[in-house]
Amino acid sequence: MLFLDGVGIGRRDESVNPFFASRLPALRWLLGGSLPSLRHREISNHRATLLPLDATLGIEGLPQSGTGQTALFTGLNGAKLIGRHFGPYPYSSLKPVIEEHNIFRRLKAVRKKPYFANAFPQRFFDYVSQHRSRLTVTTLSCVMSGIPLLRYEDLCAGRGVSADITNRGWTDIGYPDLAKIEPEEAGRRLARLSKEYDFVLFEYWKTDHAGHSKSMETAIEVLELFDAMLSGILELLDTHRTLLLVASDHGNIEDMSTKSHTRHPVPVIMYGRDHERLASRLSQPRKGSPANLTHVTPVLMEYITGTPANPAR
Repeated sequence: MLFLDGVGIGRRDESVNPFFASRLPALRWLLGGSLPSLRHREISNHRATLLPLDATLGIEGLPQSGTGQTALFTGLNGAKLIGRHFGPYPYSSLKPVIEEHNIFRRLKAVRKKPYFANAFPQRFFDYVSQHRSRLTVTTLSCVMSGIPLLRYEDLCAGRGVSADITNRGWTDIGYPDLAKIEPEEAGRRLARLSKEYDFVLFEYWKTDHAGHSKSMETAIEVLELFDAMLSGILELLDTHRTLLLVASDHGNIEDMSTKSHTRHPVPVIMYGRDHERLASRLSQPRKGSPANLTHVTPVLMEYITGTPANPAR
C-alpha cells in the first residue's frame, strides 16, 4: 500500500493541478493513458482500477489528516466520532480507537505479517521519546501495535525507504555518508519487501507539504519523484500474487490555487491480483454511505485474510 498524504481528484487544469502539468509515465501507463479529474472520476482497464472515495465523511468543514487517516487505517469514522475534522495528529479520544482497530494490530491478531517501510533518523526517535502525543496515525499505530519503526541501519541495509524516497534529505540532518538512491530503486525495494510480508505500507507525506507550499514547481517535483518510484514497483511486482493499492486521506495538492485542504474526493488505485473484485467490494455502499475512507481497511483485511471483515461501526 502506498499512502499519499493530501492528494485529491481535481480539475483538469494544468495551471492549478500539477498532475496535468507533470510527466507521470508510470501512472499514465497504469491508468491506460488517463488521469482522474472531477469530470472523469473513475478509470478502469485490464491493469488497474481507480475509484473516488469521499473524504468528507459526512462532516462539515475541511478534511484533516488526523481524522482522515484514522478512517483510512482503522475503518472507523474518526471525524464522526469526535464531531469534527481534526489534524494533523489524531485527537486524544481517537487514540484508543486507533490502538484497538488499526490495520497493523488487526493483521497481527490473525497471525499475518505487516511491515511499515518508512525509515526514520535518530532525531525522530529522540522527538518521540519526548512528544509521543504528537505522532501521526501511521507511526502511532505501529508504536501501539509493537511494529518496529525502521532506523538508519535498516535504510542502509535496503530494508526501508526514506520519506523523501532518495535519501537526499538525510545529508542535512547528520548523515553525510548515506548513499543516495534512484527513486526506481526505492520502488524495487518495496516490491521485494512485498514478497516477504502480508502487508507493506509506505507513506509519502511530501505531496501534502507541496500542496501547502502553493509552489507548482515543488508539486511537480514530488509527483514526478513518486512516479519514478512507482515505475520501480511496477518493474518487479508479482501481479499474480500481489495487489498494489494507492490511497490518500484528503485533497490538497490537486488545487495549487489554495494552501488549504479541499473537499474533493480522493483516489484509490488498485493494480494486480484481484483488482477488479476488490474495486467492486470497495465501491459497495455500507450502511447507506457512499464509498469513503472507512471502506479501505475492511476490504484490505478481507483480501489479506481471506475472510469477511467486520463492517465499520
